[in-house]
Amino acid sequence: MSEPLWSRADFIAGANGTPKGEIAEAITGISIDSRTLETGEAFFAIKGDRFDGHDFVAQALDKGAAVAVVGTDRAADLPDDGRYLVVDDPLSALRRLAVAARARSHARIVAVTGSVGKTGTKEALRLALGPSGKVHASAASFNNHWGVPLTLARMPADTEFGVFEIGMNHAGEITPLVKMVRPHVAIITTVQAVHLEFFESVEHIAQAKAEIFNGLEPDGVAILNRDNKQFDLLMFLAKAAGVPQVQTFGEGVGADSYLEKSARQPGSSSVQAKILGQDITYKIGAAGQHHVTNSLAVLTAAVDLGADLALAGLALADMSAPKGRGQVTRLSMTGGYADLIDESYNANPASMRAALAVLGEAPVARPGRRVAVLGDMLELGDDAPLLHGGLLEPLTKANVDTVYCAGPIMHALWQLVPPPQRALYAENAAELKQRLIEDTRPGDVIMVKGSLGTKMGPLVEALKSEYPPVDDSAAA
Repeated sequence: MSEPLWSRADFIAGANGTPKGEIAEAITGISIDSRTLETGEAFFAIKGDRFDGHDFVAQALDKGAAVAVVGTDRAADLPDDGRYLVVDDPLSALRRLAVAARARSHARIVAVTGSVGKTGTKEALRLALGPSGKVHASAASFNNHWGVPLTLARMPADTEFGVFEIGMNHAGEITPLVKMVRPHVAIITTVQAVHLEFFESVEHIAQAKAEIFNGLEPDGVAILNRDNKQFDLLMFLAKAAGVPQVQTFGEGVGADSYLEKSARQPGSSSVQAKILGQDITYKIGAAGQHHVTNSLAVLTAAVDLGADLALAGLALADMSAPKGRGQVTRLSMTGGYADLIDESYNANPASMRAALAVLGEAPVARPGRRVAVLGDMLELGDDAPLLHGGLLEPLTKANVDTVYCAGPIMHALWQLVPPPQRALYAENAAELKQRLIEDTRPGDVIMVKGSLGTKMGPLVEALKSEYPPVDDSAAA
């Protein structure tokens, strides 16, 4: 029988609260959502932007929560017969428990940040490290002020490799998170023009990303993209932060880990590279040059963490793009099939260019078409119209046949698209739905992408509803 995630005594000590009622001796997991909570888990009643977890404590206890972690200011409002740990603030208690989880762990830890590719790199690290030991990694994109401590608090004591994604859209956000994680290896995938609404320049974004150096362990390694325009600044900031060792990855031989050659097939890539002096050939089970580039950082980190390089490379063949981040679904319809590339989770100029490149690489059986369905990229500040208009070049390079645009800022691109390629422009994504469904034909490859706030995801679901996926796994 496996050990519980937390014993009662260690949980109370780690979260630093006052027990009230009969708290279970073994705590099997950590939850902040009463809807998905499972029996034996601890429920943290965190107050968010829209909901207060205290309103769902009774529901969590009814579902079998081992304990509900509640604030002192709300404890009197809760049923007397409950199982509680009363704390100053549930989110602060979660952070304390996260610190306790890191303190008890002997795992080798890697943290990933960057403007593009954090989640894909995190998932690739999970796969690459798996053959060499027990891996713990965040579920979904748990990379913010509650997601990082939640992931840490969920890390079992016997974890051998920990993988953490750390995000930000303001300066100062990464430092407290990385000081909890205390990684042995820190990766910055790239620095690009994202969140410009909150930063004066891309250089300021680089400075914010470089906060990941602040929590690096004393003997830690920073892994940087040698080809990124902000490389020199990041290298300077790493040295200023006292990082003892910096390693680089990129497409040129000047990097410590570099690409020798690659060949792309539908939905995958074959790669030949040199990783810290070692030759390796491997396959990546997801399409896109950005995955090829970031795999160099993944395998470099695997070596630094003590994993087996050959096994790490083999494991990347099992990589697949997740929902909203490049997942490919084959849709069935009268007369054949269409392929749907779901990039609806988020968008910025760099990730939009990468997604259009993937669309351009996708094989098309005529009379099928390459169809781009593009929504606004948000948080780009005053340069937003210029950055949207700048997508014409990658759109043309990808040989896109048909373009749909949604959102007031994306109109800057729509005005530049040649009339023969225009399908429909709308102020919001929902207005594209009917036309997109009616116009989809066998042989099409359709890529849907936009910032989360543009609500492009429902277009993906509408296409899947109208044209059922060939199988539930959705991998074409």
